[in-house]
Amino acid sequence: MARSSPPNVFKAYADQFQRDFSNFLSLRFKEIIPQGSMVLTFTGRKNQDPSKEDYVWEVFAKSLLDLVEQRLVKEADVDSFNVPLYTPCKEEVAEIVEREASFDIKELQVFEVGADPTATGRGDKDSLGFNIYNRMGKNVANTVRAILEPILCSHFGDAIIDELFIRFATHVADDALSNSKHHKRVNMVVSLTKK
Repeated sequence: MARSSPPNVFKAYADQFQRDFSNFLSLRFKEIIPQGSMVLTFTGRKNQDPSKEDYVWEVFAKSLLDLVEQRLVKEADVDSFNVPLYTPCKEEVAEIVEREASFDIKELQVFEVGADPTATGRGDKDSLGFNIYNRMGKNVANTVRAILEPILCSHFGDAIIDELFIRFATHVADDALSNSKHHKRVNMVVSLTKK
């Protein structure tokens, strides 16, 4: 999904997430002892309106299109590639848990995880200069690579992976520099108790 995706794409992804998450909860209900607990963590979004969220996929698509221009990847392969990822907001998760009715929510938190290398004590902004954006780009690229590499290898083959993520890191750095973005990811943690 991207900010530019049409509303029917957002709805299709949301509907699929609702079915999948409800099914997941139903199956976990069968496995967990009465009053047992589980903690889930996954990526999410802060905005209830998914079209207002900043997705990194536009920058990722630009990286893939660079490889098309170099004839390392076929345009048809890019056109047929879909990332099976939906990032729900806190309200969606709470609504699904309540509707499915197998668990009570003990706690539901949303927090941002930044790609800013100075946030981890690995340097300060003044000493890093513009290098901070390069590090941000690498941090974001490494995170996305950890998630998507098997899917990408299956669809495009593994020969392009290193070049793709080098380009992706560069585009993220350029985007962060020009837009003063820090490419924060939203994570969600929910603690549930079986009813």
